[in-house]
Amino acid sequence: MGDRKGELHGSTLTEDNVETKEPPFYKVLLHNDDYTTMEFVVSILENIFQKSKQEATRIMLNVHTEGVGVAGVYTREICETKIAIVHELAKKNEFPLRCSMEKD
Repeated sequence: MGDRKGELHGSTLTEDNVETKEPPFYKVLLHNDDYTTMEFVVSILENIFQKSKQEATRIMLNVHTEGVGVAGVYTREICETKIAIVHELAKKNEFPLRCSMEKD
């Protein structure tokens, strides 16, 4: 082979056309119950989902009137983490608040 660095003989260097695909997104859903306080739900929305007071209140009222509300849309791993945090905080505060996720 000798001392020919960087030379290719009899080969063609091609660049694969690789398409990057966006990961699927999921909605985090908060479910209404008869025991979790509205203030606690607003606090969760502000602190875990980084919603403004106004947006958190709107979502909380939607959960209250419709039975379910969208807290946010994220990748699967982020959804799972946020749901686990909400469930942990709800348990520590003795509330039955539940979250779930569904494909967006």
